[in-house]
Amino acid sequence: MHPTQLSLQLQAAEKGLGPSAQGPDGWPISRQRIRRAVLASLDAQVESAELTLRLVGEAEGRRLNLDYRGRNAPTNVLTFAYSPPPDLCADVVLCLPVVAREARAQRKPLDHHLIHLIVHGCLHACGLDHENDDEAEAMEEHEAAILRRFRIPNPYGTIKAP
Repeated sequence: MHPTQLSLQLQAAEKGLGPSAQGPDGWPISRQRIRRAVLASLDAQVESAELTLRLVGEAEGRRLNLDYRGRNAPTNVLTFAYSPPPDLCADVVLCLPVVAREARAQRKPLDHHLIHLIVHGCLHACGLDHENDDEAEAMEEHEAAILRRFRIPNPYGTIKAP
C-alpha cells in the first residue's frame, strides 16, 4: 500500500555535485526512479509523507554528522525524522562523494548504491533501526526485498529467505 499523498522534494546542495546531470537538479538518477524507491520503502502505516531528499558534498555531510551524531567525518546517509507514520515527515541527506566512493570500492553501479541508501534512509524515517543484531538483520532483509523489485542485488550478500 502506498501513502495516499507523497510530497517529495529533491535538493542538490551544490551545482555539479553529481557525476552526471541525467536526473533532476543534479541527481544522477531520474525523479521517477527516486519516487518509486521512496514509495516502495514506506510502510503500510504511512498515510501521507512529506520527504526531502538532499544531496550534499563532504563539507556539509561532515558538519551534519558532527552536529547530530558527534562524528567528525561525512557519512553516506543521515535521516532526520520529524513526524512518525501515519503522517510521516522527514529529511534524508545523502553525501554523494561518500556514496560514489563506496560504490566504486564495492564495485557496484552508483545508481544501485544510491537507491539502496534512499531505501535505507526512508526505512529509518519509518522507524526501523539497526542498533542491535536482530534489528539489523530485519532491516537488511527488508531492504533486500525492496531492492529486488528494482533488480538490485542484495547489498548484504546472502541472507536467509523469509
